[in-house]
Amino acid sequence: MTQYVKEAGAPARQAGESRLPTGGAGAGGSSGPWWRRPWIVPLVAVNAAFLLFVLPPYLGLDPSRSRVVLSEGFAAHYAVLVVHILFGTIALVTLCLQVWPWLRLRYPTVHRTSGRLYVFAGAVPAALLALVLMPFAAMPNGLLGSALASVGWIVTTVLGFRAARRRRYAEHRKWMIYSFAFALQTIWGRVIFLVSAVTGLTFNPVVAAEAGGWLGTLVNLAIAHWWLRRTARPPRPRAQSTRPADALTRTATGWR
Repeated sequence: MTQYVKEAGAPARQAGESRLPTGGAGAGGSSGPWWRRPWIVPLVAVNAAFLLFVLPPYLGLDPSRSRVVLSEGFAAHYAVLVVHILFGTIALVTLCLQVWPWLRLRYPTVHRTSGRLYVFAGAVPAALLALVLMPFAAMPNGLLGSALASVGWIVTTVLGFRAARRRRYAEHRKWMIYSFAFALQTIWGRVIFLVSAVTGLTFNPVVAAEAGGWLGTLVNLAIAHWWLRRTARPPRPRAQSTRPADALTRTATGWR
């Protein structure tokens, strides 16, 4: 999730051309105090609250404390669930590091390392294990939306990583923002649960499950798309030659 800045005196580059990220205004690319990026603190707070809610029952590795109904026909259900939660925790923690502009610009090595952790020890294995677990869910409601979200998470993460490897940082930023949107989809189910617990409202379990499977994905993708449009930069004009038109003609035709 990086932006470009045009170096003083440097020729203009075509849009999408490879270039090292140096930061920039508008999309969180410039370094500055955290309060100039007001979304950072809420993002960290929401992720921390989610992990504090999800993790405690599994820290003792006691299957009887599982929040998920375990399938008797799948002996490894609890083990796969715990590993899935571990990878998901790594994904959420490294996600916060990835979107922190100050860390990305001041410590690019940390940014690259946490990015690799996000891809290979977080997003991709967590999404794959989610797909493995879905056939054994106690309730089938909302599984289609969750499955599509898992596939979308894998695809956008891989495309974002590939773009970074090719030094196409504008594409990298776009795909990783969508990847982060898929990563945060799972939080919506807990938000619905929290609203019910705080307000005393009761939701139809089927409706709540479907909302958790679809609503979070659609809302997050809409926010990601809005953010990309809001922070988009117009394409740079192509470099113009300083030679006169007639000189160009003579050179092209061989006439002197």
